[in-house]
Amino acid sequence: MNRPARFEGPKKATNVSLNAELVEEAKKLGINVSDACQSGLAAEVKKARDAAWKEENRAAIESWNEYIRKNGMPYDKYRQF
Repeated sequence: MNRPARFEGPKKATNVSLNAELVEEAKKLGINVSDACQSGLAAEVKKARDAAWKEENRAAIESWNEYIRKNGMPYDKYRQF
């Protein structure tokens, strides 16, 4: 499975409520429900962390973007196209 290494530690038993038909279909298709849930949860955690980082750094990002709008990218004059 292709998960970030920081989520590869010990597992904890957890109760999760899922649609019964969806679980049955997953089992018929050979999908490991625990792995699928963990992959989905890891993706949601990453998305939430990314959004939090962007919000925490919004002022700096906006400041840098304003600098670029006014002055262009540093070293633009040295770029070769």
